[in-house]
Amino acid sequence: MNPPLSPIRAIQQLPDNLISQIAAGEVVERPSAVVKELLENALDAGASQITVRLEQGGVKRIAITDNGRGIAPEQLPLALARHATSKISSLHDLENVATLGFRGEALASIASVSQLTLSSRTADAGHASEIDGSTLAVTPSSGAQGTTVDVQDLYFNTPARRKFLKSEQTEFGHCAEVVRRIALARPDVSFSLTHNGKTVDHWNITEIAKRSASILGNEFANARLALDEGAGPLRLHGFVGLPTASKARADAQYFYVNGRFVRDKLLVHAVRAAYQDVLHGDRYPSYVLGLDLDPALVDVNVHPSKIEVRFRDSRSVHQFVFHAVSRALAQTSATSFGATPAPLPSPSGAMPWIRGSQEHLQAILQPDAQVPQQQTSFGPQFAPAANGVAQTAANYGALFSGNERTADGAAIYPAMPQLASHTLPSDDFPLGFALAQLHGIYILAQNTKGLVLVDMHAAHERILYEQLKGALDEDAMQVQPLLIPVTFFADAVEVGTAEENRDTLHALGFDIAAISPTTLAVRSVPALLKNADAQTLARDVLRDVREFGGSRVLVERRNELLGTLACHTAVRANRSLTAPEMNALLRQMEATERADQCNHGRPTWSQLALSDLDKLFLRGQ
Repeated sequence: MNPPLSPIRAIQQLPDNLISQIAAGEVVERPSAVVKELLENALDAGASQITVRLEQGGVKRIAITDNGRGIAPEQLPLALARHATSKISSLHDLENVATLGFRGEALASIASVSQLTLSSRTADAGHASEIDGSTLAVTPSSGAQGTTVDVQDLYFNTPARRKFLKSEQTEFGHCAEVVRRIALARPDVSFSLTHNGKTVDHWNITEIAKRSASILGNEFANARLALDEGAGPLRLHGFVGLPTASKARADAQYFYVNGRFVRDKLLVHAVRAAYQDVLHGDRYPSYVLGLDLDPALVDVNVHPSKIEVRFRDSRSVHQFVFHAVSRALAQTSATSFGATPAPLPSPSGAMPWIRGSQEHLQAILQPDAQVPQQQTSFGPQFAPAANGVAQTAANYGALFSGNERTADGAAIYPAMPQLASHTLPSDDFPLGFALAQLHGIYILAQNTKGLVLVDMHAAHERILYEQLKGALDEDAMQVQPLLIPVTFFADAVEVGTAEENRDTLHALGFDIAAISPTTLAVRSVPALLKNADAQTLARDVLRDVREFGGSRVLVERRNELLGTLACHTAVRANRSLTAPEMNALLRQMEATERADQCNHGRPTWSQLALSDLDKLFLRGQ
């Protein structure tokens, strides 16, 4: 049934008050929107100290006081007028906005749906002045330099809007989140937040490291990476959380563009893509990042609440953010669990054990190969034991330096690792040295902090994955020709995929050719995967190439494909490793980027400190 037609009305000019109330529908969505607009005005005025007082979640009262420049008495009526602002005066200013507020609608819109009082004092004024938002009458007042905006009874004259508000605690939560967002962006400003007369938060002037730790908590502070990179007009700085600081919800993600908090899909996608190799399942990363660029290169006037932006060159911004965050996360080699990683060790000169470790790591993939004694960098005392487990206690004592001995001359093993006759700092061996294998799945190792548990399949998978990525990036994929090609039955789709995507397969290190309408032959595979099942590898790579498309697989879906290949080749569970093989794997983990997680985002190792073990056995209690 069609609704009745509305009566025809003449076109008429709307009254100013109704115009402001309509604008308030966009600007004043809820009390938190008022808090945001007033805080931005305070910061634009140069405030270094801001106090926010709320009552009943901001519905009853929002009072924000700052110590900024203040407003001259004669300009107070203009401050409450629509489209009146001191921040822009021309199209050039609009295209180069360097302030948080600039539209000139906030105060007028807020005053139209509340009882607003504004008092302000400039540095050269003898006293403060106050203006009533309803009557626009200006009267003398008292107060220090700065401005106080007191908003009471929000939506008192639009009760329908008030019905859409949530509970007091919900509205207060939104207001508190706005204060936190802005406080994160401006550690050079002190903020105080009270609700119903009780102080909820207070942050003194400090640096961004301490401010972010105070707001996001110790869990983030203890598991974050500092980031500061520049490229041309772009600069990205702040902190990205380690994967161990990921959360089940995206409630610890703060991104700022020229100091303005934004929720931009392009930026969120860039950061998420950088985390794709190290996040497990549906976990969300934590970060506090600021992107600085020329205001002319970004349009902040694309949304009424200014929470979305548009970049002039969005692709360049996306790539810059993605690569900057990726490089920061690449520093997460095997380090102290849940703490800021140390720099990656250099494979040349300073740490000779890396050169020998590669031979032992290859032994993991070559069960029948014998590791020559002279090739091991662990010395003759670390020859593989007959049972494939770690050395005796006497041999492992040689891993630790120190001169302490008991009365009968027996050595006491301190917590400083030693390699043959070379004493190295303990920080060079964050994963310590292997003690044993548990159920053919985990490596048990001892380091200076206590016990280390390593998932050998996940760890080896990450090592191979990073090696494959590096080889492909440098166009240096080593190829292993097969002495006898591996042939297998293939359907018409697989044969067609191999013939149509020969160049893509060659770039990945595969030579797969059709020798009949129903048979494919694998003639070469990547050298890193030479000990894997060639037929299984070929079928998987053909499946991914067919699914993702040959032209896209090396660009958009490359990591998924390489992850599949690495997973096939990584050492499997129930494989018995010798001590040199286990130690070689630990050394390779320490030298591999992102080694804290496998490429599916699962942790590769975990640390049990001596204090944790003491608690298990009630030692010292």
